[in-house]
Amino acid sequence: MTAADCLFCKIASKTLPAKVVYEDDLLIAIEDINPAAPVHILIIPKEHISSLNELQVNHVALLGQIQLLAARLASQLNIAEPGYRLVNNCGEMGGQTVMHLHYHLLGGRNFGWPPG
Repeated sequence: MTAADCLFCKIASKTLPAKVVYEDDLLIAIEDINPAAPVHILIIPKEHISSLNELQVNHVALLGQIQLLAARLASQLNIAEPGYRLVNNCGEMGGQTVMHLHYHLLGGRNFGWPPG
């Protein structure tokens, strides 16, 4: 899949609409259209990276920004104290349905372990 065909690239470029909860030069965070929890935010790098498997050393700072944003959003959305989950699905068997790196910030309910 190319960036031109990518759902999340289209959202980041404002070609497709989404409910944006955060945006900067590197990341966009949107409400999931099919939430699996009362709070379900997708944190998406604007750079097209197909999956976690495609990351390079030069993406380390980007990954740090994703983690910091997840914690900040969790605090703003009042899920930090009771707890939340940050998930990356990688590949078809890992549950990845959009081939663009993204993280699910989930909260507002109890989560079981093991997942899946």
